[in-house]
Amino acid sequence: MTVGTEIADQPNTANPVKTSEDAFHRGEFTALQPVGSGHRAGSDALLIAASLPADASGLLADMGAGSGVAALAALNMNPQLRAVLIEKNPVMAELARKTLQLRSNLRFAGRVRVLEADITFTGEKREACGLKSESFDHAIMNPPYNHDAQRASPDMMKAEAHMMGLFGLDSWMRTAVAILKPSGTLTMIYRSEKIGEINACCQGRFGGLSIVPVHGRADEPAKRVLVNMRKGSRAPLTIMPGIVTHDDDGKPTALAEGLMNGLERVSFAS
Repeated sequence: MTVGTEIADQPNTANPVKTSEDAFHRGEFTALQPVGSGHRAGSDALLIAASLPADASGLLADMGAGSGVAALAALNMNPQLRAVLIEKNPVMAELARKTLQLRSNLRFAGRVRVLEADITFTGEKREACGLKSESFDHAIMNPPYNHDAQRASPDMMKAEAHMMGLFGLDSWMRTAVAILKPSGTLTMIYRSEKIGEINACCQGRFGGLSIVPVHGRADEPAKRVLVNMRKGSRAPLTIMPGIVTHDDDGKPTALAEGLMNGLERVSFAS
């Protein structure tokens, strides 16, 4: 990822924020991201995109999309894929719309759109906001990893992006299984200590969980896990070899460089 020049957001944004235009996949696409407030996408978004199968096609739901980095990376790697960026925060949704209008992203026209909606809605309310049942082939998500009992950031947009809310991960998983087609895939990144929560939320919904630990360095415990699963599958859980993102000198490993730039893919159990 390359951080670009800071720019002022356009006047028609409801809550103007300072932004930067950041380059990803060695400049193959860019995204507008907030500076000094809100959540900025980075390695997690790129790892999720690299976790989709090489033949990914059909319609992808980017749940909690922010300005759309994960979905755009997925589209850049998979020419047959289309995407819907699902984001409830109006400021971030507007940044996503403007991101799609950037010159560097015009080649994605017709393959991606923004849906401003709350993914925790259920039933008729969820359908009414545009999240139709069994309409997506794939879903990706980087859910908020904190809970209401934990100390929130004083920045409102950042707190919203990082705090899970009353019903926790279950509300995200409930929506994912509802909007995915039968045998559709869900890929997520989450804190490693919450593997039990992930597994519990999958019961009766997803199976065939394939877990790839993500280590900052080879001698460090994994703080994050990438998880791929399939709707309705009865296959057992599998833990795969981990990914190491940095060498002993703190430089990105060759594998990490490839994953972050759309040149490599995460290996899950078949």
